[in-house]
Amino acid sequence: MKRDEARLRELGLWPPHGLRAAVPLRDPGTAAGLATAALAAAPVASAIASATVDTLDWPALDAAIRACSACGLCRTRRQAVPGTGSRTARLLVVGEAPGAEEDQRGEPFVGRAGGLLDQMLLAIGFDRTRVYIANVLKCRPPENRNPAPDEVDACAPFLQRQIALLQPAVILALGSFAARALLGGDGRVGALRGTLHAHRGVPVVVSYHPAYLLRSPQEKLRAWEDLCRLGDVLAAAGQRTDRSA
Repeated sequence: MKRDEARLRELGLWPPHGLRAAVPLRDPGTAAGLATAALAAAPVASAIASATVDTLDWPALDAAIRACSACGLCRTRRQAVPGTGSRTARLLVVGEAPGAEEDQRGEPFVGRAGGLLDQMLLAIGFDRTRVYIANVLKCRPPENRNPAPDEVDACAPFLQRQIALLQPAVILALGSFAARALLGGDGRVGALRGTLHAHRGVPVVVSYHPAYLLRSPQEKLRAWEDLCRLGDVLAAAGQRTDRSA
């Protein structure tokens, strides 16, 4: 994987020497890996009829998200934020929820955290136009509080339909809420990262949310480990770029 030293220095990730061997991968074919996949395949309850969402194409899905009133967030949002990027991308990035700037602009990851995400993706050879970026929640929680369980459940069919339409080669889960939504359980990023997981057969790499990295820059080296792992999984799938490339 080609590395741009200047870009990595901007991220605070240079030098990366030895990081690739620092944390071993767990083979998704092992018993532990299969157990994770089985857990991820469990059905998710929702306030929205999943059978209806499961029939939607991209335009109809985006429209349904923008018109959604399944939970109380519809009363406090400026607008819903469906997702952005290439609908033929092989890399799906999943975050937690829109923030104030995302709520205003209708696009995920556009603030400072979004700028850092852009640099992280560029470090492994992607720009945001060649991936698809979405959040667990499609509406901003007031004061950027943590998502409530009923809100996560209400949005779950939307994320599942996005995954089904996209059929990504790998998912990058950023932050604990994204990881839990995809993998189940109540694990934290520190415990989940370093292992290759799966969601309904799709490999999942867990890493820190860029907003957390802005507050805790000492974790950027571990984030670089995760990016290297992500690149390895994409390379193994023969998908370093999207299908239109």
